[in-house]
Amino acid sequence: MSLIVDEHRQYLEDQARVSAYREAIGEVVRPGGVVLDLGSGTGILGLLACRAGAGRVYSIEEGGMIGLAREVSRANGFEGRMVFVKGHSTRVDLPEKVDVVVCDQIGRFGFEAGILQVFEDARRRFLKPGGSLIPSRIELAVAPVECPEVWSQVEFWNSCPAGFDFRPARQWAANTGYPVEFAAEQILGDPGTLTFLNLPEATAAPFRGEACVVANKRGTLHGIGGWFTAQLSPSVTMTNSPLSADRIKRRNVFFPIDRPVELAPGDCVRARLRIVPSELIVTWKVEVLEGSQGQNGASPKARFSHSTLRGMLPTKEDLERTQPQFVPKLSSWGKARRSILELCDGNRPLSEIEQEVYRRHADLFRSPGEAAAFVAKVINRYSL
Repeated sequence: MSLIVDEHRQYLEDQARVSAYREAIGEVVRPGGVVLDLGSGTGILGLLACRAGAGRVYSIEEGGMIGLAREVSRANGFEGRMVFVKGHSTRVDLPEKVDVVVCDQIGRFGFEAGILQVFEDARRRFLKPGGSLIPSRIELAVAPVECPEVWSQVEFWNSCPAGFDFRPARQWAANTGYPVEFAAEQILGDPGTLTFLNLPEATAAPFRGEACVVANKRGTLHGIGGWFTAQLSPSVTMTNSPLSADRIKRRNVFFPIDRPVELAPGDCVRARLRIVPSELIVTWKVEVLEGSQGQNGASPKARFSHSTLRGMLPTKEDLERTQPQFVPKLSSWGKARRSILELCDGNRPLSEIEQEVYRRHADLFRSPGEAAAFVAKVINRYSL
């Protein structure tokens, strides 16, 4: 079975997620309404909208799952009410405005799967005035966490594996956000709200948030945990919080600190985060204050600063290409791609384009079939 299909099986098996969307869609969608499902996958949210009475559902999906979604809609008798559009939602058009936009591109920490970008575009181009978004608001929550298993993965680089010094890699490891499924006992204090994303207004611009959490038990602080709670409709929420009995099956995120800190009840952990959604860059600054120091402005007993920007792996060659004085020129593969785009003039059939690309760039391809596969990748991305 395709691993992509199996991934969607796991989504469908998540009863907390499916039930939350079923209730929210039933509350928001009106009989005869027009619904847009962004990143529709199997089409489950569109199916729920049809069952709730939607007159028409536009399902936009960029990947191959759109083929399965078409078959599923037919199997459930909704073929005439579901319109499938292949592509990324920011690059396609619809013939009409919609009453409701629904999406689950939330990610583990509420923003990193692209919901801010696609909702900002959908509000402007697709949503009727006064229309509804599902979800309408996302709360980003943080808390101090004890997570020795993942923190040991950071410290691994100081252990001289195979007898070699790999310590330079530790900088990257310590500046990475890790997907983790926290247990409730790993949370060392009641979570604090970092910020709210009000989706009818929010953009993909960088944002900041701060939360100060008081430890409610003794433990070892290894970093900051993050998760979300999404307001799907006026009376329905969905969360991956490790403290919720109805958490959905979606992992949380762990932002490590450079060294563990022992916490006692009453210690204050202050987390300041700056997030650049479009680049998936998160900067986290953490201060630990002992007991009542958190209230009187005393110096922290520990202070850390990390950023996924420092956890990226740009090469010397990549950085040189970003300099203003760099003079770029096309590689052989770039020239082949340019040939394809030039040949897509609205007159030539695909077979002719494949033959011409193979003729012009025979040194790149071992066979006409290999050239045809390369042409298909470019045309699927850029042609109409």
